[in-house]
Amino acid sequence: MATALATFPLRLVDGRRLERRFRDVLLPGGILCDHAGQARVLPRYFYEVESWEQARDTYLAPHFSVSEFVHTDVREAPPLRLFPRYIPCATVLLAMALELFRDAVGNYVYIGANGGYCSPRHAGVGGASPHCWGTAANIYRVGDTYLDSQDSIVRYAEIARAVMPTVWTRPLGPELAKTDDHLHLDLGYVVSTPREAAGETYNLKLAGDPL
Repeated sequence: MATALATFPLRLVDGRRLERRFRDVLLPGGILCDHAGQARVLPRYFYEVESWEQARDTYLAPHFSVSEFVHTDVREAPPLRLFPRYIPCATVLLAMALELFRDAVGNYVYIGANGGYCSPRHAGVGGASPHCWGTAANIYRVGDTYLDSQDSIVRYAEIARAVMPTVWTRPLGPELAKTDDHLHLDLGYVVSTPREAAGETYNLKLAGDPL
């Protein structure tokens, strides 16, 4: 007997059509500059997460629920500390990449608090961090191993690069923009526009500056 395919439960939204309080922190289609001064275009399309229960029960990959990518604290902008919450569509691509990583290590992979999606207004974000694109994750533990030593971070970074050849891993060290207590993995500044999205507008005001 044929069965109906499961429907993805998160609503697709155009960030430019959200309430002003959300637009002001998500900056949909806006610009952030990276540390080299290069302009990077922020995501415009998001999935809406209505509640913590929905975040916990909705999986972007077999072993990664939405809740793991939205676990933030008071450093996140106030409108995004409550629900509804919004995640860039490219977060699904990150989840699939992490699933490959999990298969390779053969164990649980834990994303740290504030280690998944962070809005451009998150207090811990400096410049154009791929966390604002939903395409970066800070892994603090694999199985029973905490990634708080050079040996453990290097070991798992090598595995990540073997299964995700284009992934970027943060350099080791205690200095700013380096890491010594987690493994930072990111896919770069990926913007995902699902097929059902309305598409980009030719309105110059919308194209050049978020409402």
